[in-house]
Amino acid sequence: MSKSLNNSRFSATHRPERSISFPEDVNGRPLKVSQFYGENTFDFLTANEIPANVKKELKEVSTSKKSLSKEHAEIVANAVVEWATSRGATHFCHWFQPLTGATAEKHDAFFSIKDGQPIEHLSASQLMQGEPDASSFPNGGSRSTFEARGYTSWDLTSPMFLVENTNGKTLFIPTAFVSYTGQALDIKTPLLRSEVAINEAALRFLKAIDIKASYVQSSCGAEQEYFLIDKAFYNSRPDLVMTGRTLFGSLSAKNQQLDDHYFGDISDRVLSFMQELDLELYKLGVPAKTRHNEVAPGQYEMAPIFANSNVSADNNQLVMGTIKRIAAKHSFVALLHEKPFAGINGSGKHLNWSLGTDTGLNLLEPGDEPHSNKRFLAVVASVQEAIFRHGGMIRAAIASASNDHRLGANEAPPSIISVYLGDTLEKIFKSIKDGKSFSPDADNSMDMGTQQLVQLSKDNTDRNRTSPFAFTGNKFELRACGSTAAIGLPLSVLNGAVAEVLNESAEIIEKEISGGKSIEAALNTVTKKWVDNSYNIIFNGDGYSNEWLVEAEKRGLPNYRTTADALPLLVDSKENAFLTKTGIFTPAELETRYNVLIERYNTLREIEFETLITMVHQNVLPSVVDYKYKLIEVIRSQKETGFESSVEKELYKRLNFATETLYARVDNLKNSLKGLPEDDQKKAKTIAETLLPLSEEVAKYCNEVEEMVPDNQWTLPKYFDMLFLR
Repeated sequence: MSKSLNNSRFSATHRPERSISFPEDVNGRPLKVSQFYGENTFDFLTANEIPANVKKELKEVSTSKKSLSKEHAEIVANAVVEWATSRGATHFCHWFQPLTGATAEKHDAFFSIKDGQPIEHLSASQLMQGEPDASSFPNGGSRSTFEARGYTSWDLTSPMFLVENTNGKTLFIPTAFVSYTGQALDIKTPLLRSEVAINEAALRFLKAIDIKASYVQSSCGAEQEYFLIDKAFYNSRPDLVMTGRTLFGSLSAKNQQLDDHYFGDISDRVLSFMQELDLELYKLGVPAKTRHNEVAPGQYEMAPIFANSNVSADNNQLVMGTIKRIAAKHSFVALLHEKPFAGINGSGKHLNWSLGTDTGLNLLEPGDEPHSNKRFLAVVASVQEAIFRHGGMIRAAIASASNDHRLGANEAPPSIISVYLGDTLEKIFKSIKDGKSFSPDADNSMDMGTQQLVQLSKDNTDRNRTSPFAFTGNKFELRACGSTAAIGLPLSVLNGAVAEVLNESAEIIEKEISGGKSIEAALNTVTKKWVDNSYNIIFNGDGYSNEWLVEAEKRGLPNYRTTADALPLLVDSKENAFLTKTGIFTPAELETRYNVLIERYNTLREIEFETLITMVHQNVLPSVVDYKYKLIEVIRSQKETGFESSVEKELYKRLNFATETLYARVDNLKNSLKGLPEDDQKKAKTIAETLLPLSEEVAKYCNEVEEMVPDNQWTLPKYFDMLFLR
């Protein structure tokens, strides 16, 4: 094998496990997680340095449109600077989520000069407001370069936290990011608005059915899938470095066919990484709960405990950043791309979503008898109607170049947004639709044919792994979201869609009751209306099947297969009216997002194409030429000795044909790149429908060549190396 590849393989299989120190008490005994959880977070509601009256005002401000007094902000600023500096922090930053999909930060020192004396200080104005350059972040053309002013605004609902590195700590202050004119240039601001919309709609619904609550909020538990590969392999693959995915690569004979990696033994090196990841997340106040091997080799998952959607969105950004940071300490590189390796499972980010009141009521909790729980059925039917109306917009909210490789492309449907309810709920809704009564199964226990095991109770719903939006017991799970996504956008759209329908449900109930109907009868009316109207969205079968493609079309369900197909919905006034009507987005903000996302799609694809062309010329063809030269030498020497063999000639012919075909495909891709339209939407369609298939043809012949060139001639790490060597 090539010397560099041999060195990479040796490095990957001979790395020592990283040892870390877990928190201990004064006697050297390990602390429980509950004893150090959130030690790097500052929550004003629990801070001893903040008086009770200030805490009360802060809480009121965080749940209303009331403004925070500068005097009380100064108290918080003094408390947090004392807390942060006493723990070793030297700098602070406003941490926000611009339209890049990642996070942004600019560090300022606590150090200041007052009356000629050095001090550590954070003023109320520095806490509450910052001023990053708005024109230097994606703005979709809404801001000119000379219109640079933008503002970050402290988000009181998300705790501040300390980020540690080798040489110190920095205080991070979660903030929103808006332009000089107040236009949201971030992901957080619309999410916070959507929480206002869902709260108002749900409270109206609950008031109509005589259930008391002060507020309702959506909650989310965002699972996170990712791959780990050794850094030596990553650094030797230009496509991974430049695009986050392998642009070609021949599958190893064994990958995930045996299903032996899923929930399998976690290797010591990976487990060491996971343990440090959990430790850092706990200190940051991120409630990491589950860790395990995923389906594909080299693939893993972590899942947190639920939090309100805004905090969950912040936490997920922390999770992604921390995964990458801790992976590097273990000489891994974490790949968050939805499809880093073709031919095996990609990575998603399942958003477990529900609605809950301040009194502890989960509006999606079915209880022991879901068929009799009229409130539950009305809420589920309202959510189902929301997905039926706005499934296309939800598809647009999770659209990206990387997610296209999961949705409707290499892994088939769920680019068709459908709702999975499970057998019990589907039967209940069918009986409602047909005007019949529903009789539940008498016994819900499972007979496993043995007395040694604890008896299990069967849930009302199974789990459908192919459904993009599934009911899973007491929540819905948006499974179509990609692993790299910032979850604020799909959550904003989902909240807005449900808020619209809940308002209509409340209006129906109010009219029914004012007309003399009982609450139960009014709930029945709402449930039947939405079940009848949106029944076609229910699908409990295999979302990956070709039959579902045909069936979905018959049902009138849209199939936006690519990002180029889906993104125009963002600027379709009929499609986005529910978002503008509820105040979650302005038309200008949606246009900004469309412009940013379509440009990002085009740019990412062009980077992929250019990287692929370069790798063929710099890596693939040189390996082929070297091998062809060796074959020619063998053929020539055999001819000179009179012992000719047809094998080497046949190898040469096959390799030569594949190489010439590859070169022609690369040339075709290169020429097509030069002729792309100027208009972003036309360019995106051309890329999705013409250039991407061309690049896949190039990848196909690269893989064919890779399989023919000997291992010692091939300079790039293979799937075997990246997925199996630890």
